Amino acid sequence: MDDDVYIEQIEIGPMQNYTYIVGSKRTREVALVDPAWNIESLLEHVESRELNPVAALVTHYHPDHIGGDIYGQSIEGLSLLLEHKGMKIYAHREEASGVKRVTGVSDSDIKAVDSGDTLRLGDVEIEFLHTPGHTPGSQCFKISNALVSGDTLFIQGCGRVDLPGADPDEMWRSLQKLADLPDDTVLFPGHNYGGGASASLADTKKQNPYLRVSTLEMWRELMGVG
Repeated sequence: MDDDVYIEQIEIGPMQNYTYIVGSKRTREVALVDPAWNIESLLEHVESRELNPVAALVTHYHPDHIGGDIYGQSIEGLSLLLEHKGMKIYAHREEASGVKRVTGVSDSDIKAVDSGDTLRLGDVEIEFLHTPGHTPGSQCFKISNALVSGDTLFIQGCGRVDLPGADPDEMWRSLQKLADLPDDTVLFPGHNYGGGASASLADTKKQNPYLRVSTLEMWRELMGVG
């Protein structure tokens, strides 16, 4: 991994979510990936590391990742983050409306991105990869040889495809795209759902059967869809 890349993983909340701090060691500029659950604690932690958070990156619009109401519970997230510190929210173009609806942020708060767009923090480049399936605008973030994958890919599984907006066929295509990344890519998932906090893509392929489904027909049979 590039010597200037800063990546910190924080497990937070009762759903075993991971929030990430990613950016440049040299300039101390960082982005917060899926900031939720305890925003003040997160910002205090960032300040204690003498880091400057300048952006929020959204993998997808579900409240456990960005704040909002879920199962009768109100979760802290993007709206509270912006009250404390102004920054742009980077969401995929197809996810922007969902982010607004769930969190209450405004159009002017969101920078809509497409797959292949990049964000530069110091000498560190973050590439946005559109990986629909779990939600229409799910995206991953490639930083040097690291991949922050949200709920698209876990070390031992993948995101659910039976929720509103999910698409099993798109999930299979997204997993095929990620499986084609170099084997030394280090996977950082959106939840601690087993297999460790991170793993190389080579090791993930060995223990994750969802990355070994070679045809869409086999995938549909596995997912129980016609």
